[in-house]
Amino acid sequence: MRSKGVGNRAFYRWLTRDYRPLFPRLPERTRLFRLFRTHQDWTRAFLAAPTVLGVIDTDGIELIHPIREGRSPQQIGRKGVSNHRWIVGGKLCLVLNQWGFIVAWDCATANVADNTFQWLIQQFDGRMIIFSDTAFHATAGDPPNLKLCQRGEWQDRLLVETVLSMLTLVCHFKRVMHRVWAYFQARLAFTMAVFNVLVQWHGFQPNASGFVPLSIAELSL
Repeated sequence: MRSKGVGNRAFYRWLTRDYRPLFPRLPERTRLFRLFRTHQDWTRAFLAAPTVLGVIDTDGIELIHPIREGRSPQQIGRKGVSNHRWIVGGKLCLVLNQWGFIVAWDCATANVADNTFQWLIQQFDGRMIIFSDTAFHATAGDPPNLKLCQRGEWQDRLLVETVLSMLTLVCHFKRVMHRVWAYFQARLAFTMAVFNVLVQWHGFQPNASGFVPLSIAELSL
């Protein structure tokens, strides 16, 4: 249910109804989700290992409808363009290895440029060659392990579109309702961990051509 992006209340009802005997000391709902935030760093253990080739891309996540922008002083999202339309929210950046598993990620508000995330590429210098679109280019210079690809070039980059599609359709990730940035980050961290676990649930099984088919829909609760 959490992998599907269902709200916290629905998740807590499911947990207490079906699994309460396994968690006799289960905290109250709001405290439970504060604890998730406290232990967010544990999710790093589920990030995948780098491979020689990788890919990086970003995706926008809507937090509020653009018509509501500026109504609240507590607004955490900012206006930016995602998939050719304006959103008010955040931007997720993913680094994938050649199998499509998440190696690293970061997030920022939706108004930042993609090249803001160049530090994710730099940390794999000497270990990964990372392909990206031209939005990751910076006039001040690019990391030596960044390979910029023009539109239609190096079609293997489209693997990241498959991953983002699964996050959108299965995890309902394109629009979330968080109002505190720390909890938005925690949501991303746990979703990245869940994704890496579920896509390998049946083992690491490349087909005859060496391609690893990715799917998490059948494991969605």
